[in-house]
Amino acid sequence: MTERQKAGELRTLPDVLRDAAREAADVEAFVEPAVGGRARRSLTFAEWDGASDGVAGLFAVLGVGRGTVVSLWLPSSIDYMVCYAAAAKLGAVTSGVNPRLGGAEARSILERTQPVVTVVPDADNRPDGPVGAVVTVDDVRRAATGPAPTGWPVLDPSDPVVVAWTSGTTGVPKGAVFDHRNLFAVAAGTDSLSASGDRRLSPLPFAHVGTVTRTVDEALKRVTTVITPTPWRAVDAIAVMEAERVTVAQGVPTQWALVLDRPELEAADLSSLRVVGTGGARVPEELVAALRDRLGVPVVVRYTSTEASLGTGTRPDDADAVVATTVGRPVAGVELRVVDDDGQVVATGEVGRVEVRSPAVMRGYWGGPLTGVGAAGVVFDERATAAVVRPGGWLAMGDFGALDAAGNLRLAGREHDRYLRGGYNVYPAEVEAALATLDGVAEAAVVGVPDPVLGEVGVAFVVMEDRSAPPPAPDDLLGSVRAGLAPLVADYKVPDRVVAVGALPLTPMSKLDRQTLRRWAEDGPADGARPAQAPAQAPAQAPRSAAEVPETAGRRPATTTRS
Repeated sequence: MTERQKAGELRTLPDVLRDAAREAADVEAFVEPAVGGRARRSLTFAEWDGASDGVAGLFAVLGVGRGTVVSLWLPSSIDYMVCYAAAAKLGAVTSGVNPRLGGAEARSILERTQPVVTVVPDADNRPDGPVGAVVTVDDVRRAATGPAPTGWPVLDPSDPVVVAWTSGTTGVPKGAVFDHRNLFAVAAGTDSLSASGDRRLSPLPFAHVGTVTRTVDEALKRVTTVITPTPWRAVDAIAVMEAERVTVAQGVPTQWALVLDRPELEAADLSSLRVVGTGGARVPEELVAALRDRLGVPVVVRYTSTEASLGTGTRPDDADAVVATTVGRPVAGVELRVVDDDGQVVATGEVGRVEVRSPAVMRGYWGGPLTGVGAAGVVFDERATAAVVRPGGWLAMGDFGALDAAGNLRLAGREHDRYLRGGYNVYPAEVEAALATLDGVAEAAVVGVPDPVLGEVGVAFVVMEDRSAPPPAPDDLLGSVRAGLAPLVADYKVPDRVVAVGALPLTPMSKLDRQTLRRWAEDGPADGARPAQAPAQAPAQAPRSAAEVPETAGRRPATTTRS
């Protein structure tokens, strides 16, 4: 942090943006790289400040002010961040709605936020629901050179600035509200994935908490965000990392495996890289080793949730096994504990519920349209908030896990994913990690389904490494899995059924969709999943996972992400 920030001069996101525009005017804040015939586009910190002033002028005319909501129905782009900054300068709350959400999910968000303005790609591409005044990207670009508002509101660090929406895998999306103080707390805990002058490539959508709560950090450190082209392709990722001299690159394990498989990697000059971030799924130890060897940089894993914004992470000097099997220790400013059902801290090595506490934790869940100006006007869903934020400020992450002797957190699974087989608790993450070590298995997911005898049983869905080969017969696959897991997990944890599929289903936020897996367990995989019972006809260079195609944020279920 800067000395001026420590002295209290920089107190809000607009303060930091103005400072960056003065002190680092010509440094690129955002880059849309040249890919697939698209011309390169960039925005400096000075240009970001000026363009957001002009867009704020347009928003103000349309009624945006302190305590109102601006909804962004946009993909990750320079225009997105110009609108975000414009709303922040007016004291408005930005609500980013991922365009990949389903219609009912998007309508739910719009009905609860009642935005004054919704920004859309074009007049023919808008969500269904109460949107207020519709502003297109063309309108934004014209306004960027227009006049600023006649005056600016006096903002308080406790004013809400952004609401980040969960993936909605267990119901309608919930909105985590963050104020300016939260964003400064995030900046204090970004550690090895953020250094002054970084050029960062991350696949996280801009509506994701891992982007919208990092703006203060990136402006303070003059970080350049290189926007990941969509759809994601490994060959493009390599080209962009080289051309844009990327220093920090992030992606889920499947993406990094695809990058390592590309022949273009051999000739690419990636000497600018200083660290690689991954997570969102179990990271095989051999992948960690390969990344360190081929890219010549440390590999780190991050773990958090939408509500927490900050959580834990491995360190650059951690052993490959630590990166592969844990999510590390708390980052700066974060306290971590593992407790039992009564809220008592459990012993080292014992599985319990994961809780964190930090100044970065959300103010609360969004409860409805704002009722007034600033922080006092926010309506929180007090019941939903109290269900996850415990007395003393401890946030329940919704995960089970255990701490090892070094203080590293090993995840065991989501609370609502745990199932009871014959009276014994089974944590899917533990079984999935064991499955991923078996020869021929690239990815795995386990869900519990009702059973008349045992109460619940486990069904495993596996993606085979060689998708071009005929799939194994179901009985043979089950037999080999049982034999492989026998020395690794207790017998009651071995799945009762194993189904081979071409890809695991993902939510719009690119997290593992366990609801779909449970439906598959009852009805069989959908045709698009390419079940192993029918040989996959994969063309050359076909994606081995759905992570090859979308703007990927990881595959953690529910609201938890590793980023």
